[in-house]
Amino acid sequence: MNTTSREAGRNHGPLRSFGRRRARKLTSRQSTLLDSGLQRYRIDLSSPTPSRLELMFHQPVDEVWLEIGFGGGEHLLWQAEHHPKVGFVACEPFIDGVAKVMDGIVTNQLENVRIHADDARDVLPWLPPASIARVFILFPDPWPKKRHIKRRLVQPALIADLARVVRAGGELRLATDIPDYARGMLQAVRREGSFRWTARGPQDWRNRPADWPATRYEQKALREGRACHFLRFKRLPRSP
Repeated sequence: MNTTSREAGRNHGPLRSFGRRRARKLTSRQSTLLDSGLQRYRIDLSSPTPSRLELMFHQPVDEVWLEIGFGGGEHLLWQAEHHPKVGFVACEPFIDGVAKVMDGIVTNQLENVRIHADDARDVLPWLPPASIARVFILFPDPWPKKRHIKRRLVQPALIADLARVVRAGGELRLATDIPDYARGMLQAVRREGSFRWTARGPQDWRNRPADWPATRYEQKALREGRACHFLRFKRLPRSP
């Protein structure tokens, strides 16, 4: 599953919500891309936040979207190719996924992506308020055992952080193939109170919209007979 988190216990921060950082040996091309290319596209959290987040990209963009846990990068690369006037802040601690995305960025000459190869919760405090137009958290690690539920990424604290950085009218998209995680996502968003669930009927969360490409995690879930849940929320206007 694609996820993001920081190392368990580091600086007494949030619990680690992802599993492994690597799965297999990288190809020589992938290693080169990580050693040299990533420097060009990484987000430098030690630098001041830009006055306008749109200015951090290598080409002009009109707005910025955030993907937390891009996994193998299928969704991220599709969105970046189809929305050249959108800048993407993309976070993923799984190095194999970062290498694949770097390969896709170079191959397709994408200049509207910036990468944080670690926990998205490190990035959120750095982002300016109301600077993000859309957020994606697609198929995060399910942590199915009851004793591990506290490690799930989508929790009220994360939703509160997202509420700060998502602009009024912005969209939050969540997906999972685990029914009780879908319920937990809904509960977390509703408890925080800054987003409105846009579903009008069951088909709205059972069917993936056309502008929401499938990921390998969705395809795996369907092969194994699990239904997927697609949740969309709108950021409510801020209080005066």
